[in-house]
Amino acid sequence: MLFNSFEFLYFLPLIVVGFYVLPHKFRWIWLLLASYYFYMKSEPSLVLLLITSTLVDYFCALRIYAAKSQKIKKIYAATSICINVGILIAFKYLFFFSSSLASLLEFFGISIPIDEAEQSYHISQILLPVGISFYTFQTMSYTIDVYRGSIKPEKHLGIFALYVGYFPQLVAGPIERASTLLPQLKKKININIKNIEQGLIMVAWGFFLKIVVADRLGIYVDEAYATPESPHGFALTLGALFFMFQIYYDFSAYTTIAIGTAKILGVDLMQNFDRPIYAKNSSDFWQRWHISLMLWLKDYIYLPLINKVKLNKLTATLIVFFTVGLWHGANWTFVVWSMLNALLIILEVLIIKPSKKALITKFNFLEFFLNKIHWFFGFGYFLISLVFFRSSSISSAILYIKSMFNLRSLHINLLNNYLELFLCALFVIIVQIIHYYKGNNKVYELVLNKPNYLKWLISFVYILVIVLFGINRQNSFIYFQF
Repeated sequence: MLFNSFEFLYFLPLIVVGFYVLPHKFRWIWLLLASYYFYMKSEPSLVLLLITSTLVDYFCALRIYAAKSQKIKKIYAATSICINVGILIAFKYLFFFSSSLASLLEFFGISIPIDEAEQSYHISQILLPVGISFYTFQTMSYTIDVYRGSIKPEKHLGIFALYVGYFPQLVAGPIERASTLLPQLKKKININIKNIEQGLIMVAWGFFLKIVVADRLGIYVDEAYATPESPHGFALTLGALFFMFQIYYDFSAYTTIAIGTAKILGVDLMQNFDRPIYAKNSSDFWQRWHISLMLWLKDYIYLPLINKVKLNKLTATLIVFFTVGLWHGANWTFVVWSMLNALLIILEVLIIKPSKKALITKFNFLEFFLNKIHWFFGFGYFLISLVFFRSSSISSAILYIKSMFNLRSLHINLLNNYLELFLCALFVIIVQIIHYYKGNNKVYELVLNKPNYLKWLISFVYILVIVLFGINRQNSFIYFQF
């Protein structure tokens, strides 16, 4: 089920009313049924994978906790990780790995009939389960935390199943930790009008980001990326810029709706974005962008590589960002995108920051200008790297980037609609101003601190904007494919 669907507008009030009407001891059943229904609306049969991950990690965690020897603990922890990673590989990366291997062998003169294998086993037709990258990472973190002794295993299978399948954040995060989400799912929650108001405003703001801004930007972006060989360099540059804002608003819209929905139900989910466009440098940017994923990678890959494997920080950074690329999708374009960003972080650590510090030490008055130059460089670099993220192939991305620097044509109005172009720019500016002062997580302060007549006026204007400027395409959120 999509958040930006009419069905969700009926689904959410029903779930909220049922939740608060039911006695506390039955609420987990209501939410679990709601979560499975929510997930099964996408592809009913694939709920079996969700159940499989749930059962595997539930029983493995119990066995880890009960085991007397470290060897037994390791066996069950490895079992959990192998099964979860195996599910990811089978449903997300099987054709990618097989085709990549075939291409590599073909380079050395060894031919493999991959097309025949694809036709025989329908490898490329395996349906990608919605949210599989999110819930497998969430369940793995639970088992690893139990193995480390950070938490005790949840004995109630139903509550644990709800932790894995909790519908607000099931298909696109944020990736929650058991230590923070499980206690909230078990506590008795009373009706809190303040939480409900804040949650409703965040849900409304998420709808605005998605259907008014991100989907509108997507129309221009689709047109730009459809012709990477276009002679209109300025138009392609604008398309790349709009895509950066599109994916930012699209993903943060989902997260904001998820956080708002959970808040209505008395649960606080972690923030996934902290105004990343205003980051000081690349390292700061990745601490603000998709926060739950980057924290997961830091805790379960980066730090173990440094502390246990004894790798240096730069090597660990490369491994982490290679994982980031693969996590986002079974295409080398994602890997190139992530490794380009890893390269920038390494350049900042080894060259840019030391050079900037030396210059500022000698010429203190240059600090402001150097910081701005650093920001513009990082912004432009990330913008270009995202061309690989959006493109269908590396060759298409390279062609698109080359075409961006074709500045002979000043044409930018690819849609031949100046009103739409104006609205795209206007809404980006409005959102960025709001993000600068409040971000997504405090946007409700713009409404709740106002007199009642202003609240009603804001609500009326919001409904009017949605009706007049909403893009009714009911597009899936971009991160659903990951």
